[in-house]
Amino acid sequence: MTQSRITAILTVAGMLAAMWVFEILDTLMLGTLDHQFGLRSWDTDAPWTVLTAPFMHGNFQHLIGNSLPFLVLGSLVAFSGLSRLLLTTLIVTLVSGVGVWLFTAPPSVTVGASGLVFGYFGYTVLRGIIERKTIDIVIMICVVLFYGTMIWGVLPQYPGVSWQAHLFGFLGGLLAAYLLPRREKRRQINPWTPGAQGGYHAP
Repeated sequence: MTQSRITAILTVAGMLAAMWVFEILDTLMLGTLDHQFGLRSWDTDAPWTVLTAPFMHGNFQHLIGNSLPFLVLGSLVAFSGLSRLLLTTLIVTLVSGVGVWLFTAPPSVTVGASGLVFGYFGYTVLRGIIERKTIDIVIMICVVLFYGTMIWGVLPQYPGVSWQAHLFGFLGGLLAAYLLPRREKRRQINPWTPGAQGGYHAP
């Protein structure tokens, strides 16, 4: 495993650890952090909460429900490297946040990492189709087998559950998989090709 992948996986673990720290602090502060850092729909006073809301959760049950899929799916995205993980996370966070901000009735406050979870899910599925590399296809198949039923979460089903975050997070993951450039294939040079040692290389 490359250093970039190891760093990316540690980054995912660090993000999850930060969520737990924030939830502990929020519990000690009687939920005031959720209202301060949560995403308030149609509120233009704090646009930066688009970036902070995924790190906040309504309670420990909410956080526990998101922790394992976030860690698993985030680590699978991390196999693409640190830069791709960070860019995917940014794209998903922005798309999910804007979707929640626009399509949730005010003055709702939305918190939770489920938008990122659905974004990572969408990314890993579409990336396997785009890349057509063995590792990406294997990841795609495993994700579909273990988390395929997640897709129903993009539909409004339960009160208090932000299907908007799920839907737009998923769309953000698809967008990230489509926009981020494909990994370059290593060129194999025939050592017996004229010029292979310094003249010209085979295409």
